[in-house]
Amino acid sequence: MGGRPTGGPVTFWSALDAADRDALLGLGTRVALAADTQLFAQGDASDYVVVVLGGWIKVVSYSSAGYRALLALRGPGDLLGEQAVLEGRPRSASLLAATGVEVLQLTAARFRAFAQSRQGTAAALEQTLSRRLREADEHRTNVTEPVAVRLAALLLDLGERCGEPVPHTGGIRIGLNLSQDDLAGLVLSSRRTVSRVLEQWRGQGLIATGRQSLRITSVDGLKLAAFGG
Repeated sequence: MGGRPTGGPVTFWSALDAADRDALLGLGTRVALAADTQLFAQGDASDYVVVVLGGWIKVVSYSSAGYRALLALRGPGDLLGEQAVLEGRPRSASLLAATGVEVLQLTAARFRAFAQSRQGTAAALEQTLSRRLREADEHRTNVTEPVAVRLAALLLDLGERCGEPVPHTGGIRIGLNLSQDDLAGLVLSSRRTVSRVLEQWRGQGLIATGRQSLRITSVDGLKLAAFGG
């Protein structure tokens, strides 16, 4: 069900102790979904949260003019939908399965009651909310960096968290169906600029692209091209 993360920050699920994880598994419903399945839509008033147990999910926003932007990718261990549930507001974004996924679905009432009664879960939830705020702040700050730097950092992060080693080549395959529009949304740039940078890196032998896939052929080369070292 998609790649497992090999690094990155502590997730909501990993921050829980074994007893809280077992208790939540007993309170919720495990659901397996195919790639491209929508978990919930922007503007929905649905009253549940999900924890990603396997696979990867796209967080997508649509403007009033119909423009689609990929805001984030969430993977194993991440909690999703918690802000709408805690604030009692409609969903601020849509969730789409980027790969086959398995999620734990919990009703809002059960999740709130559990978090209020279990100190460890409350702490993990607070940690998740704080991390999301930091990510948003860092995203806004990083927009001053050149697009090539932001894009390289994104690809290297995806390679570390959900990449799969390519046998006999030393490369890393990012097996997510990400379009150039998706990459542009994640680095807050235009599709044209992202396409130009990717074409340059392909010419330099740093990456290779295929249908619904992207492969980093030289991690060190990509670091050098973007960061100068």
